[in-house]
Formats: sequence, C-alpha cells, structure tokens
Amino acid sequence: MWRVPRQLCVRVASGGKLSGPRHRPAAFMSTLLINQAQYAWLKELGLREENEGVYNGSWGGRGEVITTYCPANNEPIARVRQASVADYEETVKKAREAWKVWAEVPAPKRGEVVRQIGDALREKIQILGNLVSLEMGKILVEGVGEVQEYVDVCDYAVGLSRMIGGPILPSERPGHALIEQWNPVGLVGIITAFNFPVAVYGWNNAIAMICGNVCLWKGAPTTSLISVAVTKIIAKVLEDNKLPGAICSLTCGGADIGTAMAKDERVNLLSFTGSTQVGRQVALMVQERFGRSLLELGGNNAIIAFEDADLSLVVPSVLFAAVGTAGQRCTTARRLFLHESIHDEVVNRLKKAYAQIRVGNPWDSDVLYGPLHTKQAVSMFLAAVEDAKKEGGTVVYGGKVMDRPGNYVEPTVVTGLAHNASIAHTETFAPILYVFKFKNEEEVFAWNNEVKQGLSSSIFTKDLGRIFRWLGYNFIYFENLHKPDLCREWAYKKENETIIIANPLLSIESFRGFAWIFFFFFFFFFFLNFLNVALNSVSHLTCRPKGSDCGIVNVNIPTSGAEIGRAHISGFLTLKFHQEIALMQMEHI
Repeated sequence: MWRVPRQLCVRVASGGKLSGPRHRPAAFMSTLLINQAQYAWLKELGLREENEGVYNGSWGGRGEVITTYCPANNEPIARVRQASVADYEETVKKAREAWKVWAEVPAPKRGEVVRQIGDALREKIQILGNLVSLEMGKILVEGVGEVQEYVDVCDYAVGLSRMIGGPILPSERPGHALIEQWNPVGLVGIITAFNFPVAVYGWNNAIAMICGNVCLWKGAPTTSLISVAVTKIIAKVLEDNKLPGAICSLTCGGADIGTAMAKDERVNLLSFTGSTQVGRQVALMVQERFGRSLLELGGNNAIIAFEDADLSLVVPSVLFAAVGTAGQRCTTARRLFLHESIHDEVVNRLKKAYAQIRVGNPWDSDVLYGPLHTKQAVSMFLAAVEDAKKEGGTVVYGGKVMDRPGNYVEPTVVTGLAHNASIAHTETFAPILYVFKFKNEEEVFAWNNEVKQGLSSSIFTKDLGRIFRWLGYNFIYFENLHKPDLCREWAYKKENETIIIANPLLSIESFRGFAWIFFFFFFFFFFLNFLNVALNSVSHLTCRPKGSDCGIVNVNIPTSGAEIGRAHISGFLTLKFHQEIALMQMEHI
C-alpha cells in the first residue's frame, strides 16, 4: 500500500511564472538522451539508440520506428521499432508452442522461475525505477516502488505455486467423489497503460506464469523502453533455465496490435488496463468471439470527511491521493466531500499544503510532484478546468500550466460545484480535486455512489457505527445473537478489510441456535465468490445494501494504493468442476 508522507514539504522549486504549453521538439532536432553522459545508465538495461520492440525467443521488429520522450523536458530518449502484423502472427505461434512446454512444468518449478525473475528485478530495481521516472514521469520513489510491486507479486506467486488445488466433494453416487481441478487457460494477452508500465504487467505476468500460462505483452507505446528493458530481464532468466523465451513474449505496438489481440481467438484471456472508453471497445471485441477478459479501467474516487474526522490525517491523505503520480492513477482522489462544519478549515489547510509541494525533475530524490505524461494530458487538464468554471466552480488553487520545460501543470483545487455537475462525474486523468459540502451521512453516501466509475472510496470518521454502515452492514443482524465473541470476530475482520467471510475456521457448533441467519449469508457470499472465480470477473463483486458501492472501501486511509490478494489469481485458471473419479481410484492419484 502506498504510504502517506509523514511531513508536508516546505521548499518550492524555482520557476513560478505561468504560460501555455511548449511544443515537443522533433527527435531529429535534438540529441537522444541515451547518448548523453548523464543518461549513460540506460545502456546498463540493454537499451540502445534504436531498440527492437518484438521478443518471442529472439529480438526483432519490422514495424514503425517510434521515438519515446521524457515528459519532464520533452526531449527524445531513444527509438523503438514496433511490431508489424506479421511480427504479431509469428509471436503468437511461438507463444502457443512455448505453452506446450511451460504447461508441463510442475507448478512449484514454475514458481522457482518466477522467484528468479523477482530476484533479477531486485538487482535492477533502482535503475529500472530511474527509467520509469524518465519515461513515464512519476517521481523516483514511486518509480522504484512500482518495480517493488512486481517483486512483491513474484514473492506472492511463488507461494501460490505450491497451493493451487481444489476440494474433494461428496457425490450422490456410491463409490464416487467430485474433484475440483484447476487448469491454465493458455495464452494470456496483457495490454498495459502508461501510468503503471511495470507493476500492472507484473501483477498479471507472475500469477499467469505460475498457473501455467504463457504471456504476450503489449505496453503503452509511450513507455516502450520500459517494456523492452523489463522483457530483457525476464528473457535472461528464461534463457538461464533453458526455457523458451516466447513464454514471456513482447510486441510493442499501437492500436493495430491491440485490436489484433482482442479479436484473436488464440488469445485465451485478454487482460486490459486503460481508459473506460477503450476498455469498452476491447470488451465488445473479446465478447464477440466469446473470449475471456480482465478489464481494469477508470475510477472517479471520493474521500468523505465527517465532522469528527482527525484533520491531521485528512489533509496529508487527501494531498497524497489527489496529487500523487500527478493525478494519473485509477485510484486518484478526484472528489472530496467535507462536512459543512469543517469544509472551510480543510480547504484552507489544503491550499497551504499544496503550496508546499516540491516540483522538479521526477528522478531527483527530493521531488514530490512531476509532470503529466503527454501534451495531450495537459490539454485535457486545461479543458477540464474551463468546464469546471463554466459549471459554477471556483479554482481556489492552481488551474494553470507551469512555465517550465515539460508537461507540468499546477495541482488544482475546485470548490463550489454541485455534487452532480457533469465535470465532477467525468474522470480526468490529471491532478484536479473537486471539493463539496455535505450535511448528513445519507446524502453523502448517495453522492459517493452516484458516479458510474466506482473503484475506490474512503471515509474519515471515529464513529464505529458509521464505519460499518459505510462497509455495508446493518447491526440488526447482530442484535439478538447470544455469542458476543463471535460478533466481535466478525466485526474485527470486516474493520480490517479482509474477505467477506468472517472466520470460516470457526466450528459449526459456534453457529448453533442462530445458524439460519449465518447460513444464508455464508452461502450467498461463497456463491458470489465462486462466480467471481469461474467467470473471470474483473469487478469486485460487492453485495453491500448500504454504504459505498465501490470495490475498494477504505476507512481513515486514502483511496490510493493496492494490496496483493486473492483477486490476482482468479482470472488465470479455468475451473473443471464436478469431475467424478471413483473412490477406489483416488488412492492412486
């Protein structure tokens, strides 16, 4: 989980004048950064002036040559030759052949390979983090932290590789049993976005690999160097283990390659991370062929602070959630609901905190705020600010482009909008925070839920009853119970945001006398969990009758961040349910 900074910083980088955006220089008009002495470390990652963007056991590429740029100064870094359609066809064939080898490797041995990938990433974590800062634009601590997320999920996957199993269930037939068996799905296509160019691939890749799948990666064209550098690290591990390199293939490319992946029946599962607009198109293309997809799309996340909130927690949490990664996270806080009794004080504190943010080159270790990724993002930022003004909003901080090289904009706070203003219901991938007043719990919970993009949500309060209403539970289910210890166990588990089921290890005797209440809920939640696994649903199946309708529900922490958990494994296995095997044969399995 991302951490809230302990202190707000007090130094502002030089350059305070504001102006319009600068034009991006053409690659041929400037020396590539990779050839400059201060960026010589790029070559330690195996990068060159021109890089091949296709890997399927060997490197190549016959498509268009693109140049990637540094968002902090709009200078060209290096070039990448993308995949052609012919390259894609060749890579898919090689990946499917590699699957025949990889699927036969025992799961714990697959986990050992993934462990080695994690170790290889550890060795390059600082330099990869530098590359993320240089090419994507996020600050260094986030760039390094993103690589650490890939390392962490490798560690998680290693453990899972020894835990893939299924229960043995009773059969209606004498001498028979039902065995639940999980199998790999085959070829997993992974399309990732610019904002997390390492971590999102890692979440998919590590879990898919231990499940016995092979991967075909298409990263964002604007972060192609990161895709190439990461794949070079993985390829070396596969080579050292004498395994086909096509187990982890790469096809750098644009919409043509992404469309081919979505329509290709040979891609057994397609994981897409990106905008809701493009995700909808991907979903339709995959569904047209009755394929499987995992979609991680947008978010329009809200933080709610009640009158009893600890403002020493609220202010730095909001700052981090709204400004981190320059507002370019799916979990970025874009709406802030403040109780009318604390609204003015919190806004004033936020304005002071925003003024203390250190701005600069994202790879400098003392900088806390970097640029937007592209000039297009700057234009969308300006358009959103103007739309907010037209709908009655007041910009109380920021709202302009910074007068410095690169794609820097001022982190922005807007007040005075109606809760249902169209701009507030639109996800803008930029550091704009819309602030609203509310009077009571009922209306603000409804306002949190009224947007289409539900992902993450947070409240700040000390009221335990309100916390549980936010989580979606009504205490009427507990009022007549005669076992207070069990009630406390359920409450403790929910407060710590674990799985919906409170404590499945409790003996059945614990439910005697009121089993009818819990049986319904346990069955219902287990059934929903099974659907989530069997149908490869990317959405968190929430069944909260009240409270937040988001998949991630936080209490006294911000909306940003991610935790490794069971959701990572669900999509990469296919369930063969109710396979019957005679009991006499089971002794020999």
